[in-house]
Amino acid sequence: MSVTWAWVVTTARLRMTPVGHWDLPDLIRLKGDPRAYALMLGGVKGPIDVAAELAHDIQDWGRHGYGMWAVRALRGKFLGITALMHRPDGRGVALRFAFLPEMRGLGLASEAAGAALNYGHSNAGLERIVAIARQDNFASRAVLGGIGMPYAGEFMRDGNLMYIYQSILHGNIR
Repeated sequence: MSVTWAWVVTTARLRMTPVGHWDLPDLIRLKGDPRAYALMLGGVKGPIDVAAELAHDIQDWGRHGYGMWAVRALRGKFLGITALMHRPDGRGVALRFAFLPEMRGLGLASEAAGAALNYGHSNAGLERIVAIARQDNFASRAVLGGIGMPYAGEFMRDGNLMYIYQSILHGNIR
């Protein structure tokens, strides 16, 4: 896959590029770490599942013009991921993010998620973007509120209370 420059997002500290086969070792490390991925939809993944997901994630860019970004420091160090992805439960296009445990507390998730949200509305033309966080995932909930995604509802999944956040482009929210 060649990276379309329109899909690359750069912030003050980060460079976000569509995931490619070259990201597989970093994705295996991130998605296999329970400290980073235990609260994500589907939970911790093994290498085979990560590779299968990566193939799908690469295809999303061609199908939709958005998908999963590998988030790196401007100097190239892998930090985590952020994404705009169709939720399997039909709730819409969702903002997702996960960072290596040693990268937490630095504001990187807010910076990347905010940039992805802006991309979704401005570049991909998405009117509504949702995000889902477990009720007990206070860090993710703080990120979502901090980037302007207010609480919009809740549901139960696997015995956990899930909070829905949303951003609407042409409403009273954005």
